[in-house]
Amino acid sequence: MNPTLARPGTAGLPPSTETWALDHARELYRVDAWGDAFFAINELGHAAVRPLGTDEITIDLTKVVAALERQGVPVPFLIRFQDILRQRVQQISSTFSAAIADAAYGGRFCPVYPIKVNQLHEVVEEVLDAGKAVGLGLECGSKAELIAALPLINDTERLLICNGVKDQAMLTLILSAQRLGQRVIPVMERYSEFCEFLRLAEQLGVTPRLGVRVRLATRGSGRWGDSTGTRSKFGLTVSEVLRLAGELKNRGMHDALELVHFHPGSQISDIQVLRQAVKEIGQIYAALRKRELIIRYVDVGGGLGVTYDVGASGDETLNYGLREYANAIVFGVKEVCVQQGVPEPDLVTESGRALTAHHSVLIVPVLGAVSREDLKAPLAPEVLKQPRVAELANIYEHLQDGATVEYLLEAIHDSKEIRGDLHTLFGLGYLDIDCLAAVDELYWAIARVVLSGLQKLEWNPPPDELVELEEGLTDQYLCDFSVFQSILDHWAIGQSFPIMPIDRLDERPGRRARLVDLTCDSDGRVSHYVSALADKSFLPVQELEEGTPYYLGFFLMGAYQDILGDAHNLFGRVAEAHVYADAGEPDNFWIEKVIPGAAVQDMLAQVQYFPNDLHRRMEELVRARISEGVVRPSQGSEILERYRACFTETTYYKPFGSKAVSE
Repeated sequence: MNPTLARPGTAGLPPSTETWALDHARELYRVDAWGDAFFAINELGHAAVRPLGTDEITIDLTKVVAALERQGVPVPFLIRFQDILRQRVQQISSTFSAAIADAAYGGRFCPVYPIKVNQLHEVVEEVLDAGKAVGLGLECGSKAELIAALPLINDTERLLICNGVKDQAMLTLILSAQRLGQRVIPVMERYSEFCEFLRLAEQLGVTPRLGVRVRLATRGSGRWGDSTGTRSKFGLTVSEVLRLAGELKNRGMHDALELVHFHPGSQISDIQVLRQAVKEIGQIYAALRKRELIIRYVDVGGGLGVTYDVGASGDETLNYGLREYANAIVFGVKEVCVQQGVPEPDLVTESGRALTAHHSVLIVPVLGAVSREDLKAPLAPEVLKQPRVAELANIYEHLQDGATVEYLLEAIHDSKEIRGDLHTLFGLGYLDIDCLAAVDELYWAIARVVLSGLQKLEWNPPPDELVELEEGLTDQYLCDFSVFQSILDHWAIGQSFPIMPIDRLDERPGRRARLVDLTCDSDGRVSHYVSALADKSFLPVQELEEGTPYYLGFFLMGAYQDILGDAHNLFGRVAEAHVYADAGEPDNFWIEKVIPGAAVQDMLAQVQYFPNDLHRRMEELVRARISEGVVRPSQGSEILERYRACFTETTYYKPFGSKAVSE
């Protein structure tokens, strides 16, 4: 072990020797990295939102929370900043337009939004409205999604791309939509699906239009890289694509195949992988064009990444930006088309995560903290009569903050041994419970001093004692939410999400905390955090103040989390608010609507417990107890009323003294 002078802010909490400034908070929580110009920390030390992606309008997040509380909206709740959706549509479209102009590219940019990322009606409507000027379309991957999306596309030039496995009902509906003149393109995922589609089209007397997904040799990058390449879940091999092309030519359907598609995987981390895949799909497109198939679109799928963290190990770190992503696609296809002498196709992207991730923020209150008790008062004389307790007290008394490393390590070693001996004595009945309580208080008081001293040095590698003490002295902050409902991707695939307090960011965070949720499950916790610290296992936070709410913001919630939520312990959807920016309004925003969260009765109905049946059963139980003389009739009536009132309550924790939701 080789201790050296510490570099500020890398080993543990920010050092107390340094003057705390807002720039330290911005760096600590990596706001400039994941905020993507939409989020910041303002001069009051509050989390702030820039819905237009510029300084033109800034909204203090604490003021939005306060406005919702005045309306009686119970926490936790989700805040949707609808203007961010519009800005992301415009940013992506304008960046591709610039790349097309720079490359003198002959085709158009045709973005589509894959609704699987967030199917909520308000989100889809906002994205469609924002993309009206650029002809943004939709992508669906199931029968239910097709049924939802089909009436929303009333412009015959907007694309509706249908991916996924399609049964007869779905293929028939697609053909019906094509008969109406809608630009619905089913992407053939299997050769047998293609055969069935042609059979149905002939049966219905419809001239079919279709696309085909190709299994490229190029494998994607990032967490979903294994789902791409030649072993991908869907798509036709090159030989099957040629067979499909031959069948269409034999039938004289030279313009039926409108689109070739590949999917490089969600959240591409390496731009070089995308460049290679684009050239490969470009060559396939060119080869098919040379076979007299009039293909109009090349669909490069999704994959445009979102920065959740920077500098972390793993596949969340991106090595490119939006401009480079657009250039890689536009210039890559252009190069192949010029080389092969074929027309340049219109370019389709399905970048759902990049469109929606930034627009929603989950606000979660901290209900309390579980931390190691400090030594609050002198120990009672009778406790100190126990020799080993007195020995432990002596170590604490002589332990100084400026002690040498050797003495600090010796002190914690001795304390650990003494504590173990005393716990053994307690288990054998030779130590009373008052002494045991004093032992634990003394041990953790010593541990805090030792940890403070050891953290002033940077170790390479860190000693086991330092790791153990940091682990033992990390608080648990109990938060009013469910990991499984609101950030399921964190539990399921280890996705990191930026989390930080929404106020008091001008104060040095003096506590290490792990966030745990309301569920009775050991996995109901946030296990890793986005920060500038080397240790990602805790979140730097301020100490809770009695009687003062402490709120955390969970950012980049807009992609997948709304849809993937699981009903663990029957915790339901949280309430949500739709917020728009307006410089003419007080505090630069107005709340368009609030959608209530799921009530207890809603979640019960999902698992087939219905109010009428439950009320009846409870009434029978209460009547039986009244007949047995266990309770009086008036008491039984009160119990029934309390039971019924709970059906309309929120599924989340409600502070004592607050009004019922139904009121």
